[in-house]
Amino acid sequence: MEKYHILLVDDDKTILSVFSKSLQTMGYQVSTALGGQEAFDILSEAMFHLVITDLNMPGVNGIQVLQRCKTLYPECVAIILTGYGNLSSAVDALRLDADDYLLKPCDPDELFFRIERSLEKFEMKRKIKAYEGILTTCCVCKKFQDDTGKAPGKGEWLTIEQYLWKNTKLDISSGYCPDCAKKAMDELKAMGNKK
Repeated sequence: MEKYHILLVDDDKTILSVFSKSLQTMGYQVSTALGGQEAFDILSEAMFHLVITDLNMPGVNGIQVLQRCKTLYPECVAIILTGYGNLSSAVDALRLDADDYLLKPCDPDELFFRIERSLEKFEMKRKIKAYEGILTTCCVCKKFQDDTGKAPGKGEWLTIEQYLWKNTKLDISSGYCPDCAKKAMDELKAMGNKK
């Protein structure tokens, strides 16, 4: 299992310490930021799977942390945690792509449930992004179906050379990978030994 990296952002050292220890006990890799500005600095240095941020902090607030996180790492998931929640702030956070919103003080079990659910969402985003780049490939002739500008499954079938030329204007030069080169040499030697 992948060890998820979580960034905790709050202006309260006690909350950071308690949550950090609990999450580390559960097997997560945890970094902490004492306030939004420190979160900005940390986010510019490393990618996180999940950011949990307090909403109301002096200077850089949780909404700004959320926006920075989603700009730098679109697949990253984020939970807004606040002691001063209201409907307006919840709607704003969710409109700006927060993945969850939770009021403090919160039950630790509820927080851990929300973290697990958010990380499941992260995995789904990761899979969708990976699948978006997959081309339908014929299992016999290895041609690709290029659906660019067409309904899915209606594109033309192209060789790899045609596909690359059409989409990148690059030509392919032929060669052998080390495994195929060895196989070809072995076949030539075997043919020479039969004579």
